[in-house]
Amino acid sequence: MNYQIKSFQVDHDFIVPGMYLSRVDGDVLTFDLRTRKPNCGDYMDNITMHSVEHMFATYARFSEAGSQVVYFGPMGCRTGFYLLVRDMTCNDALELVKATLQKIIDHQGEVFGNTRKECGNYKELDLEKAKIECRKYLKALENWNNFEYVGEEK
Repeated sequence: MNYQIKSFQVDHDFIVPGMYLSRVDGDVLTFDLRTRKPNCGDYMDNITMHSVEHMFATYARFSEAGSQVVYFGPMGCRTGFYLLVRDMTCNDALELVKATLQKIIDHQGEVFGNTRKECGNYKELDLEKAKIECRKYLKALENWNNFEYVGEEK
């Protein structure tokens, strides 16, 4: 049996920051929101990753498309996030991502879910680090329109 999932079949040397369609399972699309180039030594620290996760998941789930958001969470390799949506086109998902990033950048106040009662690691949250990450990623998505991995084996 071949235990190589689709994302392992992609040559990570060709991945650049962007938004890639990773899987289609019926009406659920899985996106690879790659905020950094893999294997270059530039990885998100846990505080940044955790803070973006709190902010993005909250804003996305409370958006007009919130009922279509299945999951948002970090990649273990610390180079991006996964976004799973239902009944949405790639372009609609991209617009959701861009709008959510902008909301995080514009956010005033505390990180969502920043108390001991709400989070298992509530002391490791930093809104400014999340904003820096979201600004860089939003810039990478400015003219994004291709959701396929470069170098993907067919």
